[in-house]
Amino acid sequence: MHMRAGQTVEIVYIAKDEKITQRRIEVKGIKDGRIRATCLTTGAPRVFLVANVLAWRPISQAAG
Repeated sequence: MHMRAGQTVEIVYIAKDEKITQRRIEVKGIKDGRIRATCLTTGAPRVFLVANVLAWRPISQAAG
């Protein structure tokens, strides 16, 4: 995975309860198979498992 800290991305993610969600996040860091990020919808800090990210794409700042 080539996400990096400070990058804004859109992810498709499968949660523990097997629900698939799509989120826009600002990546704070990636370590030990976990992505620490801020969800841009709620403003809440979140942790995502790298293994559960089904797809991702960078979001340009203009798309904000």
